[in-house]
Amino acid sequence: MKNLPKDFIFGGATAAYQAEGATQTDGKGRVAWDTYLEENYWYTAEPASDFYHRYPVDLELSEKFGVNGIRISIAWSRIFPTGFGEVNPKGVAYYHKLFSECHKRHVEPFVTLHHFDTPEVLHSDGDFLNRKNIDHFVDYAAYCFKEFSEVNYWTTFNEIGPIGDGQYLVGKFPPGIKYDFEKLFQSHHNMMLAHARAVRVYKDNGYSGEIGVVHALPTKYPYDPSNPGDVRAAELEDIIHNKFILDATYLGRYSQKTMEGVNHILSINGGNLDLREEDFEILESAKDLNDFLGINYYMSDWMRAFDGESEITHNSTGAKGGSKYQLKGVGRREFDVDVPRTDWDWMIYPQGLYDQMMRVKNDYPNYKKIYITENGLGYKDEFVDGTVKDDARIDYVKKHLEIISDAITAGVNVKGYFIWSLMDVFSWSNGYEKRYGLFYVDFETQERYPKKSAYWYKKLAETQIIE
Repeated sequence: MKNLPKDFIFGGATAAYQAEGATQTDGKGRVAWDTYLEENYWYTAEPASDFYHRYPVDLELSEKFGVNGIRISIAWSRIFPTGFGEVNPKGVAYYHKLFSECHKRHVEPFVTLHHFDTPEVLHSDGDFLNRKNIDHFVDYAAYCFKEFSEVNYWTTFNEIGPIGDGQYLVGKFPPGIKYDFEKLFQSHHNMMLAHARAVRVYKDNGYSGEIGVVHALPTKYPYDPSNPGDVRAAELEDIIHNKFILDATYLGRYSQKTMEGVNHILSINGGNLDLREEDFEILESAKDLNDFLGINYYMSDWMRAFDGESEITHNSTGAKGGSKYQLKGVGRREFDVDVPRTDWDWMIYPQGLYDQMMRVKNDYPNYKKIYITENGLGYKDEFVDGTVKDDARIDYVKKHLEIISDAITAGVNVKGYFIWSLMDVFSWSNGYEKRYGLFYVDFETQERYPKKSAYWYKKLAETQIIE
């Protein structure tokens, strides 16, 4: 039996576009996902979990079930409908009401400025590949820091890595480009510049709260550790998804080994990066100012050497075994390993989270503290007699929390855990069948029903004992 610290945050995670609905309500501007879903998928984000109207219900449930922290994102286009220019007062008023309700319910809001939802006007103009949009993001951040002074915890971006991956490598996010490594790395770099500049604004203005960034860190292992080709494939895949971004966050530059890997990938696939001297001055100036790192962790991958052409098949419907992932000049993911996996072919491997936390502690000792900002099990829940008996989800979370307890014992400063997700939400490229929540949402009636996991989580929050 393991335990967690007394001051530990037991949180639930949400995101504006996945939970709010009301996509065109009260002056909200469009985001690229609105059009992309209409043109490419069989579902939309309307009404999602109707958090825009139902947040008092969800926060009351949070308080009742011991959830003392909530990840919320501000929809940029609710504040600035086109990403810049005139402010939408109805959007501002909504978030003030939301944050007030959080504090009324004793649920600390951890607020993200960008969770996959660049306003459509800016997204159509190159998103973060266009350096003008870095300026627009920093202006938006500066406005929010000043306006929402009741917020104590700010995150600039959620998952810079998967944004570049989804937009320019896998092609499952708008604009749906595949296998473009130049755009992938440039997007990573420019978004990290935007993060660093926003952090400087926050610190230079002397705000009293804390600010950080949330990175998804899927651990990469060689399929055969004795095979140098498999080891190399794992290293290159790690650079793409983890090391390039972590270096920018905590080193203020890219290590020689990181850039060797990037240049190798670009030499085979084509492309050049625009990395400027003044960029590294900005990154360097912010590298020690991050108050926390959020880690989102769901899976690990096993890599094999591969010398063929790039091909990725995205499993969006939960057809187990439907995934294929191989990248020219990088490697191939091997799914036939002795590790359990979800219907969406996500490998369930808690040790990978431990390894990532230890990597941060050892390789980036200027980190201050870690929150596990997303972790959870996507499942085809069976709703029976007013609830869901989600023992598999409980087991998944329990094993990851045990690993977190081990990491704390090993000296990693971990201060909280946010289950993805608080309630069932819309899932970007998976729609509504893939559920993660502590609370089951009937998307027809928008009624909430606590799952078995909600009662388990409540006891955990009360006792801090993992059992």
